[in-house]
Amino acid sequence: MPDAGIFILAELEGPAGERIAEINRRFDPKLAAMRPPHVTIAGSSGAGPLPPGTPVEQIRAALEPIARETPPLVLPFGRPHRFMQSDVVVLPLDPHGPLRALHDRIKASGLPFAHPKFTFTPHATLSMFRELSKERAAELLRLRVTEPAVIDNLKVYLTRDPQPAVLLLELPLTGAAAKQAAAS
Repeated sequence: MPDAGIFILAELEGPAGERIAEINRRFDPKLAAMRPPHVTIAGSSGAGPLPPGTPVEQIRAALEPIARETPPLVLPFGRPHRFMQSDVVVLPLDPHGPLRALHDRIKASGLPFAHPKFTFTPHATLSMFRELSKERAAELLRLRVTEPAVIDNLKVYLTRDPQPAVLLLELPLTGAAAKQAAAS
């Protein structure tokens, strides 16, 4: 991850978020203390981060129509695995379908994203900072999160490592509500 940049996340709340937070506390307390469970929609894979000086109003203008038209997503997690031949353990989400459509709309929004390091690989991180013994790693890789990821928000954060991330903007995904209101 770069030292500074703007990332677009979906924080995971509800049962899946609670379960992942509990796993983070058990297997990587540093990660658990840093940020809530989330899926990075743009900023690392598929689309790199936005430059730190990107005006919030420019970001809002690009993302509000997408958030307004996108319904909340309920998606199953895959089995935990190591990310890109590293010691980072993640819970993958399908990189196709509605999550890919959301990512692609954001990527095509006209915002000045940097070049990504990886292809779009959406996931929630279970362990990143702690080196795990073989036994602990095997235990973590055996865990299953059966509760689905509920992606119902976009949160835009400015990161300036090692300082804490700063929330710049939050937008709910309201597509279904907007469609229901129009039908009434």
